[in-house]
Parts: sequence; structure tokens; C-alpha cells
Amino acid sequence: CLPLCFFSQAIILVHWLLTVWGCMNYMFPASYAWGNFSVLAVGIWAIVQRDSLDAIMMFLMGLLLTVLTDIIHVSVFYPSNNNLTDAKRFSIGMAIFSLLLKPVSCYLVYRMYRERGGEYTFNIGRMLPLPPCQCGPPPQVLGRPPCTLDPSA
Repeated sequence: CLPLCFFSQAIILVHWLLTVWGCMNYMFPASYAWGNFSVLAVGIWAIVQRDSLDAIMMFLMGLLLTVLTDIIHVSVFYPSNNNLTDAKRFSIGMAIFSLLLKPVSCYLVYRMYRERGGEYTFNIGRMLPLPPCQCGPPPQVLGRPPCTLDPSA
């Protein structure tokens, strides 16, 4: 069995090559290239900084997000049949192949996340700026009786 660090480098290399080939004919807008290459840059960060859960988590979330954006790009910018040259067909084929490989890449990146000590569930509670929980009774000051809402007391 190959170590997962090999898979991370292979994921970056394969998706980089497929994204370059997908961008060859300028069929997609610049957002396709920017989105995919930005996620690959985060992937390089995840490879270099092996002890960081944030890097691998951002890489995984970026891959999941580019699955959605790639579907939108391919469906919106797919050329009509009479404008489809061989080079455009190759380029769109590589973009679709990259899209089909991304779920496998997401699974492998998730395994790397687990190997680095990540949890099964993604805890976003720490990222949200929420006030602390006021679940119990309010603290009492020593020497004073607790406040009551009953005016007769």
C-alpha cells in the first residue's frame, strides 16, 4: 500500500495537468482557472505543512467547492455542436475527466485529514462568533441571596 503523502502529490500533479489542458482553448472564463489553480495552491500548502489540519481541511473544502463550480462551468460554457473542433473537444474532455476524478481525490484527501488527527464530524462551532452558552443558573455572589423575579419575596 502506498503512503498517503504520495497520493497528495499525485492529486496535485494530475489535477494541475488536467486543469491546464482544460484551459487550453479559452472556452471557460478565467474563474475556472482561478478556482482550480487556487485550490491546487492550497493543496501544495497542505503537502508542505504536514502537521496542519487547517491546510488539509481547506484543500478538502476547496475540492468539494470546485466540483460544484466545474459542473456549472461545463454546463454553461459547453459549445454547440457546430462550433466543436477537435482541440475544443479535447479541452472539454479533460475538464470533464478532472471533474470525474475529484470525488476520488476528495476521498483520498479526507483519509489524509483523518490520518492527521481530524475528527469524523466537521466542528464549525469554534469558527462562528457566537456568545458563550448561558445554560445554567446565573452565578451567585457569596453572602447575598439569589435574585428572584417574584415581587412579594
